[in-house]
Amino acid sequence: MDIFFEYLKAFAVGGAFCLIGQVIIDKSKLTPARILTSYVVAGVILGAVGLYKPLAEWAGAGATIPLTGFGYILAEGVKKAVDEKGVIGIFTGGFTAAAGGICAAIFFGYIIALIAKPGDKS
Repeated sequence: MDIFFEYLKAFAVGGAFCLIGQVIIDKSKLTPARILTSYVVAGVILGAVGLYKPLAEWAGAGATIPLTGFGYILAEGVKKAVDEKGVIGIFTGGFTAAAGGICAAIFFGYIIALIAKPGDKS
């Protein structure tokens, strides 16, 4: 039964992020690209000030998979690299922390591009 609650928490938090994004799309003139960028920046800011870590620990994948989670990973990587390498960590930490996810996205995107057949939407 414990696994059920883990899934429920992840679903609720991830769904809340989606709901907030949809409301912003419907009620504002912001483009989806600006909203997605804002989610990443919000994750960086919340991660930098230490507010995102408790949410990520509580909600698991519901908080770490969305774009705010990507921002959080960048902020955590920078903090860790600055502690280890000093000022140069500002420039290298985010890339190091997010490298696995970025490489996976590029790899699987390429595989899908080879498999799928592009076509006109008209």
